[in-house]
Amino acid sequence: MAVRILKVSSLASALLASSGLYLYSRPLDINDLSVIRFGRAAATTAVISYDYLTAFRHVEHGTEEYQAVKSKVHLRSAERLRDLCCSNRGTFIKVGQHLGALDYLLPEEYTSTLKVLHSRAPQSSLEEIQQVIREDLGKELSEIFVSFEEEPQGAASLAQVHRAVLHDGRTVAVKVQHPKVQKQSSKDIMVMEVLVKAVHWLFPDFAFMWLVEEAKKNMPLELDFLNEGHNAERVASLLSHFPFLKVPTIHWDLSTKRILTMEFVEGGQVDDRDYMKKHNINVNKISENLGQLYSEMIFVHGFVHCDPHPGNVLVRRQKQQTEIVLLDHGLYQVLQPDFRMDYCHLWMSLIHGDMSGVERYSRRLGAGDLFPLFACVLTARSWNAVNTGISSAPVTQAEDVEIRTNAARYLPQISDLLNRVPRQMLLLLKTNDLLRGIETTLQTRASSSSFINMSRCCVRAVARHKRSKARSRSRRVQIMLTESLSLWKLSVYELLLWFRGSMMIRWLAAILAFLH
Repeated sequence: MAVRILKVSSLASALLASSGLYLYSRPLDINDLSVIRFGRAAATTAVISYDYLTAFRHVEHGTEEYQAVKSKVHLRSAERLRDLCCSNRGTFIKVGQHLGALDYLLPEEYTSTLKVLHSRAPQSSLEEIQQVIREDLGKELSEIFVSFEEEPQGAASLAQVHRAVLHDGRTVAVKVQHPKVQKQSSKDIMVMEVLVKAVHWLFPDFAFMWLVEEAKKNMPLELDFLNEGHNAERVASLLSHFPFLKVPTIHWDLSTKRILTMEFVEGGQVDDRDYMKKHNINVNKISENLGQLYSEMIFVHGFVHCDPHPGNVLVRRQKQQTEIVLLDHGLYQVLQPDFRMDYCHLWMSLIHGDMSGVERYSRRLGAGDLFPLFACVLTARSWNAVNTGISSAPVTQAEDVEIRTNAARYLPQISDLLNRVPRQMLLLLKTNDLLRGIETTLQTRASSSSFINMSRCCVRAVARHKRSKARSRSRRVQIMLTESLSLWKLSVYELLLWFRGSMMIRWLAAILAFLH
């Protein structure tokens, strides 16, 4: 017996010694341990849940005091969630950024607090970047590049980008994945799924499984940089008729699933009004061109870049041409033809105030009896504006306040709605919110030109779909003539708007009034 105990103790000592040597030779970051990441997430979830359960005990529902307390709880919870994302990094920051973009779906305390995650992404060391390049390309940095800037141009939740120069003199942007993200992402999503289900059990009105499902589906695609490169080439081909669009060229010989090497393109962020003023870039034209790009992607091609936050959309002056540079092509949504047609018809109904069409196509898209809420969420407009026709009713500050107030009030119904609609709709809603955020910053939101461009794309998309279904040549000719007439009407309407807003017309009107 003593011999057995001695053998077991000797074996245990050997194992402990070898484990100690292994850990000593490979420094362990405590943040990499799944148990630590799960424990941190579970503790944050428990604290937030307890806060919501106890904060309103002695406050009467519906009073001003209740609203004040609710706002404070929202803010405390959002700050805890932000700190959790910053601590766990990777997938947590990505999901937090997604939440921060849902301006008209979540209370303002959450969106404003989580927006900072775009500028607080983790940064890998140069040694870690070198290791990824060594593993994937089989060469040292000096063998591939003449120079490689140690400080990244930008760091995101999943990767960071460095500026480098190839031996042939070309300047490139090298996007390198954070080395630990790939291993951690699936475990992190599992943690989120468990915790979201637990919170839903405590608070039945909280139904955010759609967010976890989207992360589970999209994260593997975003972690495959070869997929991102193919998306970039496809969108550049589909939109090649827009001279103002620039998509960086991919260097396939220096790209892998974790490394994407592309042409380096400089520019200012699309929400940087000072940069545009300095470089004589027309803000209204940029907003109009951005609307054209996305209308074409959504309504005509059904292939949509779904991450247009300002860091991924640059503007620059090239001789006489102002260009929009589209970056980060990891997250795209491919819209099914029937879904896309219903979406086209819904937007045409919203633009023209056709309420029967709004109800019909909202129901077809899964909104059911929540179609009024769906219309408001989709457009970020009040129900009164939707009834009037969103192209006719100007956006006011009072309406924005009303929308934000209702977002907090109807959060359970919004959660229910997002669990009902097709999964394709979720990324479109995110994309809409990001584009609206850019328009708000540029102060060009809901301009007439944006609605005209959307209408043109909807007309073209519907006509193309009908032609594909037409069985006779005469029917195809009829569809083509109807399309041409509709587009001509839109051009006339645009011309009338231009005349009405031009300075010359104002001068003439003033002179005639003076003479009269």
